[in-house]
Amino acid sequence: MRQLAPVLRQDGVNSNLMSLIQTLLTACKEISFHVSQGDLAGMLGATADENIQGEQQKKLDVISNQLIKDVLLESGVVKAIASEEEDTTVAGDENGDYIVSFDPLDGSSNTDINSLIGTIFSVMKAPKDIAANDPALFLQKGRAQVAAGYVLYGPSTMLALTTGNGVRFFTLDKTHGEFLETHSNVQVPKDTKEFAINMSNQRHWQPAMQHYIADCIKGETGPLAKNYNMRWIAAMVGDVHRVLCRGGIFTYPQDTKNPNKPYKLRLLYEAMPMAMLVEQAGGLASTGYENILDIQPSEIHQRVAVILGSKNEVETCLSYHQKA
Repeated sequence: MRQLAPVLRQDGVNSNLMSLIQTLLTACKEISFHVSQGDLAGMLGATADENIQGEQQKKLDVISNQLIKDVLLESGVVKAIASEEEDTTVAGDENGDYIVSFDPLDGSSNTDINSLIGTIFSVMKAPKDIAANDPALFLQKGRAQVAAGYVLYGPSTMLALTTGNGVRFFTLDKTHGEFLETHSNVQVPKDTKEFAINMSNQRHWQPAMQHYIADCIKGETGPLAKNYNMRWIAAMVGDVHRVLCRGGIFTYPQDTKNPNKPYKLRLLYEAMPMAMLVEQAGGLASTGYENILDIQPSEIHQRVAVILGSKNEVETCLSYHQKA
C-alpha cells in the first residue's frame, strides 16, 4: 500500500496542488480524532447558532469548519475558500493558485447517534483577474474542478479522491498518521438493484420521480423487472460512498415541501465534487434535466436537485423525467 504523495506524483499532480491536498487532510485527521472522542470530549450536541443555510450548527460543525479554514488560509496556495458554514467567501492569499469549496461536516445531525459523517471538498484554479474577496471566483462550472473528494469518518477514516485520473480510496493508518492507498481505479457498477432516497418526502416530489420510485417498489413484476432494496444514511457522504463501493442510485430530488427551498443539496461543495467523483468512476450525475458538472453557478450557496450513481440506472430515472 502506497502513501498519498507518491500516488499524486504518479498522477502528475503539481507540487502546489499536492501541498493543498495534504494540508486539507491534516485538518481532516484532526477532525477524525475529535469525531472519535465524541461525548468523551464534550463534542456532541448543538450550539445556539444557525449557519447561513438556516440550520442549527452542531459543535463539531463549528470545530471542523475552523480547522479546515485555518489550515487552508495559512497554506499560501489558496486564494479563497467557500464553506457551508460561512455567510460568504473568505479571502486567503491574493496570489494563491487555488480556491476551495467544502462542507466541513456533512451529515452532522448524525453525530449524536454515532453514525456516518464526512468532509466534502472541491478544488478549482483561482482566476487571476478576480480579487480574493470576490465570490465571483467560485462561479465556475464543475468541469473546472482540478480535484474533488471526501473524507468519511466511519469505523475507519477513508479518503475518496480524484484529480481527474480516476478515483482512488485511501484509508487512514492511525498508527502512523498516514493515508494509504487501499483501492485504485474505483468503478461504479453500471447496473444496480439499490436506491437511496428520503421516502418521507414522497408526496412532495415531482411526478417523474414519484413514478420512477413507484416502479422500483413494484419489483420484478413491475416495468423495471427487478427487486430493489432501499438504503438511506441521511448523510450524502455515506450514501455516495456506498454507491462508489458497490453501485446504486442516490437522489435528493426537487420537492414542494418548502416552496422557498425546492432543493436540498448545495451545488459548489456537495453536488459538484460528488458528481466529479461519480463520473470519474464511470457513473452519471444529473439534476434530472442537466448534467451537474455543466451547471453555471449563480451564487455560492446555490442548491440543486441530485440524481447520481450507476450509469444505466440513472439513465432509467432520467427517462422518466424526459417523458414528463
